[in-house]
Amino acid sequence: MLAALLILFFVFFTVFFVSEYNPAANANEEEEEQRKTPQMKKLWNLAQTAMRERKPLKAEKALLTILKFDEKNAAAYNRLGILYAKEKHYKEAIECFEIAQSLDNNASSLHNVGLIYLETNKFEKAAMAFAQAIELEGDQPGRYIAYAKALEKLGERHKAADALETAYSLNPTTVVLRHLLELYENAGDIENIEHTRKRIDDLQAERAKAAEPKAKPAKATKADRKAAATARKEARTAAQTARKEARTAAQAARKQAQDARKQALAAKNQARQAAKIAKKRKII
Repeated sequence: MLAALLILFFVFFTVFFVSEYNPAANANEEEEEQRKTPQMKKLWNLAQTAMRERKPLKAEKALLTILKFDEKNAAAYNRLGILYAKEKHYKEAIECFEIAQSLDNNASSLHNVGLIYLETNKFEKAAMAFAQAIELEGDQPGRYIAYAKALEKLGERHKAADALETAYSLNPTTVVLRHLLELYENAGDIENIEHTRKRIDDLQAERAKAAEPKAKPAKATKADRKAAATARKEARTAAQTARKEARTAAQAARKQAQDARKQALAAKNQARQAAKIAKKRKII
C-alpha cells in the first residue's frame, strides 16, 4: 500500500511540476532579452551618430525603429522632436514633444515646445511653456533667458528683465548681462543701458583680476637660509637668557620679600615686648 502511494506521488510530481520546467524555453527567453538590449543600444548609438553627422533621414529611421520596439520611450520622442525642429518641421516636432511630455512630465520637453512656439511667433504659448518648464525645474538659467525673450515679444519688458536677473543670479556671466543689455537697447532705456554696460565692465575686470597669476615668492638662496638659521639660533639663545634672568630676578624678589616679612615679624615682637615692659612698670 505504501509503495503504491509513493509511485502515485512520483507520477503526480512528474506530470505537474517537471513538465513546467523547460530549459530550452528559458534559455530562449534570456537570449531574446539579451539580444533586445544590445539592439536598442545599437539603435541609440546609430541615431546619435547620425544627428552629429547631420544625417537626419538616418537618425529618423533609427529613432522610429526604437519606437517600434518601445512605443512609450519618452526619450526617443524627445530626440525625434529635436530632429524635426532642426529640419523646421515644427508641427511634427511639437507632436513629438507633447507625446514625450505625456509619457514623462519633464521640463526639457516643455522647454523644447516653447522654443518652437518662439520660433513660429506664437509668443503666448511659448511663454506658457517656458513658465511650466520653470515650475518643474527652476534652477536652469537657460529657461529664464528663453522665458524673457517670449515676455519681451509680448511687451512685458519688466517681467522679462526680472527673468534675466534671476538667470544672472543662477549664473553670473556676461552672457546673461548682454541679454539684459539687448533688452534695454530694444526698449531705448538709456539709464539701464549705461548701468548694465557698467555691470559688464565691472564683471569683466573682476574676472580678469581673478585670472591674473599670483606672484610666486622669491626662492631663498643658500646664504639667506644660513642667515635665517643663525637668526633663529640667536633668538632662541636670547630667549633662554631672558628666561634665566627672569627666574633669577624672581628668586631675588622672593628672598627680599621673605627678609622683609622676617624683619616685620621681629619688629612686631619687639613692640609687644616693649608694651609688656611698659605696662609692668606702671603697675609697679
